Amino acid sequence: MKKPLHNNKFTKKQFIVLIVCIATGFIIGYSYNLTKDKAKMNNSYVDQEESYREDLIEQQERNKELAEELNDLQDQIRDYEKSIAKNEDQYEDLIEDAEKLRLQLGLIPVKGEGIKVTLKDNVYDPNSTNPNDYIVHESHVLSVINELKISGAEAISINGQRLKSNSYIKCNGPVITIDGHQFPAPFVIEAIGNAETLMASLKIVGGVFDQLLMDNIVVTMEQSDRIQMSSINNEI
Repeated sequence: MKKPLHNNKFTKKQFIVLIVCIATGFIIGYSYNLTKDKAKMNNSYVDQEESYREDLIEQQERNKELAEELNDLQDQIRDYEKSIAKNEDQYEDLIEDAEKLRLQLGLIPVKGEGIKVTLKDNVYDPNSTNPNDYIVHESHVLSVINELKISGAEAISINGQRLKSNSYIKCNGPVITIDGHQFPAPFVIEAIGNAETLMASLKIVGGVFDQLLMDNIVVTMEQSDRIQMSSINNEI
């Protein structure tokens, strides 16, 4: 016995509705998942952007700190350079002072412009009561030496004997003794320094030159562009 037709049609409609419902549910589910994935992706982009922004801010702060450290180091370098320059000046001054001291002590040979002063005994006058009035004495030599030192002589020698800062000069009759070495007249005193200054200091009115003439000493003075002196280690 056959079933009624309307029952077969209802079943077919239900099947169609079921298919439609399933398709609609699938579409809705797919759309929901797609929307959820997009939301997650957007959140991920936001988080990543925030992370980049924080990293950028942190890097900018670090760059600022490094710039400040660089400025501090540059300031330290400038101070160090100034200190070096100052020390170099001090070092050069010390070298110059040491060189002057070596010259005064006679430890190194020296050459340069200067003057030569020669002191000779005068011809004895028989009418004079004292022959010593015509002889060069240590006081005459010392007066010349002291004036030369005051006038800036860098080095002084007598008859080739280089004088030291503590040299002693003693008169023994017709000869003088310089640091244990005896020398007869005439006495040739050489001095290295500014020749014009040294000469002017001796020739000042009423000065050493005039006094020597008054003491009957024969004096000759001349400037020289080249005077050489050995060190005390090579003295004659």
